[in-house]
Amino acid sequence: MAGKAAAPGVGILLVTANVGTLFDDTENLQKNWLREFYQTVHAQKPQFLSLHCQEVGGKNYEASMAHVDKLVKDLLSSDAMKEFNRARVYLDENYKSQENFTALGSFYFLHESLKNVYQYDFKAKKYRKVTGKEIYSDTLESTPMLEKEKFPQEFFPESKSSRKGFIRTRWCITDCAFDLVNIHLFHDASNVIAWESSPSIYSGIRQKALSYVLNSVTDHRFEKVPFFVFGDFNFRLDLKSVVETLCAKTTMQTVHAADTNAVDKLVFRESENDRKVVLQIEKKLFEYFNQEVFRDNNGTALLEFDKELSVFKDRLYELDITFPPSYPYSEDSSQGKQYMNTRCPAWCDRILMSHSAKELLLKSENDERIVLYDHIGPNICMGDHKPVFLSFRVATGAGKTNAHVHKCCVVQ
Repeated sequence: MAGKAAAPGVGILLVTANVGTLFDDTENLQKNWLREFYQTVHAQKPQFLSLHCQEVGGKNYEASMAHVDKLVKDLLSSDAMKEFNRARVYLDENYKSQENFTALGSFYFLHESLKNVYQYDFKAKKYRKVTGKEIYSDTLESTPMLEKEKFPQEFFPESKSSRKGFIRTRWCITDCAFDLVNIHLFHDASNVIAWESSPSIYSGIRQKALSYVLNSVTDHRFEKVPFFVFGDFNFRLDLKSVVETLCAKTTMQTVHAADTNAVDKLVFRESENDRKVVLQIEKKLFEYFNQEVFRDNNGTALLEFDKELSVFKDRLYELDITFPPSYPYSEDSSQGKQYMNTRCPAWCDRILMSHSAKELLLKSENDERIVLYDHIGPNICMGDHKPVFLSFRVATGAGKTNAHVHKCCVVQ
C-alpha cells in the first residue's frame, strides 16, 4: 500500500475537481465519481493527498448543501481511505454571506506512513503539527490555518452572484514547505461575445484575477515558498481562432435579436454540399457537427489555441497536457465521453506551479511515470468536468535552499 513502494521520496497526489453537477444527481454521478477517485488514489499510492473542489453544493447550493455532508463522510470514512489517519477539510458553505461565499472545498489527507507533517498558522506565523481529523466549514474567514478571498465584484460586474475566489494553505513535509492554492476563475458568460475578439474579454478578466492571486501568494507578508495553484481556471480556447480554423471553408450567417439588434446567433454553412450547417454558436450553444475533433489524439490539435497561460510563463509552469479537454462533458450518466453542445471544449481544470515548485518534483530517468499529469474517469461520466491530477514525489529536504524550510520542524 501507500508509503511502502520502493520509489524514493514522499508520494504526493494533487487533484482538482469542479463537483457542481455531482449534487444534481447524487445517486449516480457521486457514486461514479467516488469510485474513479478512489481507483486513482489506489493506483498512485500517495502519502499526502490534496483534493481541491469547486462549486461545492452545486448551482442550487441552498438546497444541496445537505448532500455535501454525505460526500465528506464518504471521503473521510471509506475503506479506500482507511490508511489516511489524519485529515483537514475546509468547506466554504456559508452561502448566506454572499460577499464572502466561494463554494470552495479543500481536502487534505495524510497517510499513516507519513511522519511529522506541519501546517502553517497564518495568524500566529508558525507551523503546527497535524494530528487527527478536523473539518472546518461556514465561516472560514476566522480559521487561521488558511487564507480565503472572494474576488472583488468589479472583476466580473455582470455576475451579481459570482462565487469565484481562492483558498490558500501552507504545508511542511520532510523539511519541504509549499503552498497549495485552490482557485476558481471566471467563466465565459456568452459564446458570442467570446468569439468577437482575440483574446476574448473574458480571457482578460481571468488574467486580471489570476494576477491578483499570484501577487497575494508572493507578497511580503509571509516567507516565500514554492506553490501549486490548482482548480477550475475556466481557461478557454481562443474561440475566434478555433472557429476560423474549423470553419475555414464555410460562409457565416449572422442572426440578430429582434428587440436589441445584438448578435443572437452565428451559423456557419458549407459553400456546397447542400449548404450543410457545420457550426452554430449562441450565447450558451456551441454545436459543431464533428465532436471527434475534440477527442482525436486527446485533442492535441487544439492545444495551439490554448493561449491563456502564455501570459504567465515567467511566473507559472505546467507539465505537458496529454489528456483531452476537461470540460464540458455530458451530465448523462450513460455518456462518459460525450461533450455537451454548450461550450467549445477546453482545458478548464489545471494544475500549475511556481518555477521553484517545479524543482521539487522528483524525476527518475528509469521511471518516467514517477511524475504523471492526467485526468480521472476518461470513460465514465463524472459530471460536466473531468477531475485532473498530478502525481509526483518530493525528496527529503527538497527546496531547502530557497525556502529556509528548516523552520518547519523547529516551530510547532
